[in-house]
Amino acid sequence: MLLELHGPAKSRPVTAAPVPVPQGSSAAARKYGVLPMPKLEWTPAVERETAHLYKRIATVVPAVEWPFFAPYVKAINELKRKRNAVILAHNYQTPEIFNCVADIVGDSLQLAREATKVKSDIIVQCGVHFMAETSKILNPEKTVLIPDLRAGCSLAASITGEDVRLLRDQYPGVPVVAYVNTSAEVKAEVDICCTSSNAVQVVESLGAETVIFLPDQYLAKYVASQTKVKIIAWKGACEVHERFTADELRVYRDNDPNLKIIAHPECPPDVIAESDFTGSTAHMIDWVRNNKPKRIVMVTECSMADNVAAELPDVEFVRPCNLCPHMKRITLAKILDSLVYMKEEVVIDPAIAAKARRSVERMINLKN
Repeated sequence: MLLELHGPAKSRPVTAAPVPVPQGSSAAARKYGVLPMPKLEWTPAVERETAHLYKRIATVVPAVEWPFFAPYVKAINELKRKRNAVILAHNYQTPEIFNCVADIVGDSLQLAREATKVKSDIIVQCGVHFMAETSKILNPEKTVLIPDLRAGCSLAASITGEDVRLLRDQYPGVPVVAYVNTSAEVKAEVDICCTSSNAVQVVESLGAETVIFLPDQYLAKYVASQTKVKIIAWKGACEVHERFTADELRVYRDNDPNLKIIAHPECPPDVIAESDFTGSTAHMIDWVRNNKPKRIVMVTECSMADNVAAELPDVEFVRPCNLCPHMKRITLAKILDSLVYMKEEVVIDPAIAAKARRSVERMINLKN
């Protein structure tokens, strides 16, 4: 039953600035210094040194584009070692980021878990802002950078900490589960977090007859269809997944009855009903690896299909492409700027971070 409510390798870090630190720079820039911008030239040496990386994406990135990407890839990988930094990248990042500069890749749950194991001094989060906040929540002593502070999320923007407090007043005693796609302020007000990988497990772990689930109404509906727990849902939505429709999927099937369709649970229920499999980005990738269909539609942000296609070139991906405008704010050029100038630093009020850490760690420590 569902009720809806509106509403990498260890090295010594750079500790002195080889160039003057601009006035107004972040604490991270003052601590680690600002480096000279590397030369970004396509040379025979750059071509040789990056050839093994281009092989990873040759099936999805045209050769004509590589001379632009390669100097950035080389510079970023060198600066990571110099800065003692690690790059975490979500499955929605573009292939040249996902395959050529990232150290750790995955869905939100995988990145949250791996963030707790990071030994590097600096984390560069290639994803959206709530992901960078989650890394900072789990690593309060580390420096966390996001290449573009404007990389937001429609789900995270749909609810505030004050909204959660009002929900608790309206439904006293009812536990609150927050999708990880929320701000630190919201995470600080809830009982436990979840991702699309473990949402059903998290809801059932509370042992309650009724649970408030926020902010994604469609993930809430999917969870409600998989459990006997009554779900009270907040009415937020992912601006990427809510644009998919069942009608467009039926057109694909009409053209090829053997086509496989797999969908993310942030999609509307009629889209999920048309799909052969529903799961998180990590579960979708595993499904393709295990089943290796001839032709497939992955109903999610379309860069993920490029990344899986790079790994599985024998699978043909039909791409109903909805790009996340926030994920696409992260580029190689901005990652390089982030490492050169130590920006943009993610800062969270320590009191909020401490409260948010409890709900995130409770999710991470939940046994399968």
